[in-house]
This record gives sequence, C-alpha cells and structure tokens, in this order.
Amino acid sequence: MTGGFVGLGTVINVATVVVGALLGMWIGHRLPDRTRSVVTDGLGLTTILMAGLSVVAVTDATFGSAVGRGVPVLIVLGSLIIGSIIGSLLGIERRLAALAGRVQGWIAKRFPSEDAALPGEEGQKSARERFIEGWLSATLLFCVGPLTILGSLSDGLGRGIDQLVLKSVLDGFAALAFASTFGVGVLLSAVSVAAVQGSLTAVGFALGSVMPDPHIAALTATGGLMLAGIGLRLLRIRDVPVGDMLPALIVAPLLTQLVIALR
Repeated sequence: MTGGFVGLGTVINVATVVVGALLGMWIGHRLPDRTRSVVTDGLGLTTILMAGLSVVAVTDATFGSAVGRGVPVLIVLGSLIIGSIIGSLLGIERRLAALAGRVQGWIAKRFPSEDAALPGEEGQKSARERFIEGWLSATLLFCVGPLTILGSLSDGLGRGIDQLVLKSVLDGFAALAFASTFGVGVLLSAVSVAAVQGSLTAVGFALGSVMPDPHIAALTATGGLMLAGIGLRLLRIRDVPVGDMLPALIVAPLLTQLVIALR
C-alpha cells in the first residue's frame, strides 16, 4: 500500500490504538472479573505467539551468513544479558513505573476510577498498579517487535505502509483487550506509539536504509524474546522486568556489527 504522506502508517496505528482503548474502557466495567481475566490470558498467549514469530528471525539466512553459523543465538543471548545489566543499573523499569505513577495520579484527580472508591490506600494502589501495568505492557507490546521497526522504516523510506496497516489492526484488537482490564493506561500508550514509530519513520526518511538485514534480524529476534517476557507477565507466570531489557534493542545491532567486523 503506497501513497499518502510519510508517517501515515503511524497515524493509522495511533488511531486504532485510541479507538480500541476507548472501546475497551467502555465495555470493560460491564464485564465480570473472570471474563476480563480470560481476555488477558488470551492476549498473553497471543503475545507469546507473536514472540515466537519474531524469534524465528534468529534463523535468518543473511544473519547466519554474516556472523557465522550458530553465532546468532549467542548474539541474542549476549544482547539480552548486556542490555539487562545496563537497564537494571539505570533502573529503567523503576523509572518508567514512577513516571507512569505520576501520570496516573494526575489523571486520577480529574477522572476518578471505580478503584478510587475502595477504602484508604487500597483503592489508590489498585488504580495505580492497573495503570502502570496497562501502560507499560501495552507500550512494550505495541513498540517492541519486527512490525514496529520494519514497518516504520519502510514508511520512512517510501516503500509503503502495508506492515504498519497490519500492525494497526492487531494493535487495535490488543488495545481493546488490554483496556477492558487495565483501563486508561492503555489509552496513554498511543502517545508511546506515536513517539517511537514517529522517530523511527523520521530516521528512515532522513538516513535511508539505516541497518542491514543481519542487524535488523538480530534486533527482531531480541525483541521477540522480550515480547515473550510480556506474555509471561500477562499470564501471571513470572513478573519479567522487560523494561530493564530495553537497552538490548540497541546492543543487538551493535553486537552484530562487532562480530561482523571481527570475522
């Protein structure tokens, strides 16, 4: 799909997230807790499916030929370890949670939620935790993955918005499911989508082909494992600190370039 203006794919994506989140918030309180829980479980399973599709990039032929057979897995592992160490030392997830908490507090004063009616600090904590979980989970789900990177760069390079249109449909349904459980925090993730995808589209427009295929494959596979972490969180299996792993998305292409240079 071509035509339109550069950035159209991101505009469409932001719109579907907003519409999906608003619909989710509208019907969410009408659903019993058990139904919302099952919806979240379904989203968690779907996220793991998307993660698996992304991780397959580790078997990409251009990736393997550029760094050597068997090395792609080591690059992904090294990227996650190095990125996680950097992220944990910087306290990225803690800082994101604190930022989300401040935003939620500002919104709660103007748009009181049902949780605010709970006694004492219990209501405030419940609303804050749901907001943070919704914002962080939705932001990471919408902004970490192959369609985000490849689709935004493709849009910036003028190669069409097909990938972002597909992503928009998926994100719209995901936003509806998320917002039915987590509320307004999911709506705010549209700002994250606009910032991340808008920046990547600008990079693609200004610099042309930013990364070779092997580097994109490394980033995609690393992002896929992070998506798996989000799925585990949604399924309440393990609270993986995915926010602290975000630097791995920068480390992956850099580590790939280092290996190629040393060969």
